[in-house]
This record gives sequence, structure tokens and C-alpha cells, in this order.
Amino acid sequence: MAGGTRRRGIITDINVTPLVDIMLVLLVIFMLTAHLIARQAIEVDLPRAASGAVVQPTTLAITLSREGKLFLGGKPIAPDALGQAVRAAVAKDPRTQAMIAADKSVSHGRVVWVLDLVKALGVGSFAIQIDPAALQAPGP
Repeated sequence: MAGGTRRRGIITDINVTPLVDIMLVLLVIFMLTAHLIARQAIEVDLPRAASGAVVQPTTLAITLSREGKLFLGGKPIAPDALGQAVRAAVAKDPRTQAMIAADKSVSHGRVVWVLDLVKALGVGSFAIQIDPAALQAPGP
């Protein structure tokens, strides 16, 4: 090559050195800030117990059948008795929750009545059970 100039070709390689440098700097920053955030927490040495266990809230399984019958925990129950059973469960455990399952042919008003009943009697958490395998729009 004349004149001391070299001809360079197209750069086809990716230079990962700057990327690695940036990642290492970010890693150091995250390590330092995580340490500072952890120090701001209140440190408490909790006592240990061999018999300790997490207490799950009471769950009421309420079912409305296609025929309009009510079930509590798989056993038939009258509407008046359902109110008494929910009231008794909330008195025993204020964190009582309800799982409501209704046949898809049950009227909307009947399901809303059950929801309103459990909510009025102190159940703060409830869910409607569904079949996730059959998620499609219902027919007319």
C-alpha cells in the first residue's frame, strides 16, 4: 500500500467490551443500593416456636345448583339457615371468606342475592368459582 495508508474492511464483529463494562457498573450500583435499602428496614429478632403455623381463614363453599338449591360445604341448606351459618362462621373467624359456585343456568339475581347476603353478614373476601377450561362467550 502506497503512502502508509491501510484499507479497512467492514467491521462485522460486535465489540462486547463496552457492554460488559456497563453491566459491571450497573451490578455494583445495584449491590450498593440494595445494601442501603436493607439497612433502612427495622430489624427485629423474632422468637421461634416449634408449634407455630400459618392459620388459614375459614372458607365457606356455597353452591347454587341448576335447580336453584343451596349447598354449604356440599350439604343442602335452606336460605335462612345459610344466613345463620355465615353469621356463626364470621363470629368464630372474622377473616372468613366465601367461595361461591353457581351453575351457569342460575339466574344472575340469585347469585347477586348470595353475594349480598355473605357481604352483609361480614364476609370481607369472596370469589366466584369458574371453569377456566370453558372460557368462551355464552350463547344467546
